[in-house]
Amino acid sequence: MIRLNVFIQADEKNHAAVVEAAKELVAASLKDNGCIAYDLFQSATRPDVLMICETWKDAESLSAHEQSAHFTALVPKIQSLAEMKLEKFQF
Repeated sequence: MIRLNVFIQADEKNHAAVVEAAKELVAASLKDNGCIAYDLFQSATRPDVLMICETWKDAESLSAHEQSAHFTALVPKIQSLAEMKLEKFQF
């Protein structure tokens, strides 16, 4: 399995738009083949930080997700509004 932890840092003026796009991404991604989990979290200590935790069955499932219409539309939108950092783990 593959775990992705995506850290998103958004300033106050873009925060609501980032959350909206991230929630849309989560809802669509949960329907993707091979998606085990896809969750959005708000930091309890830093109001400008969000995290998306994704768990995928395998690399093929993750690759298909990365080519999906919702991913290719929403991730660039989030990136235009906030800074993103990705950590990838295999287990």
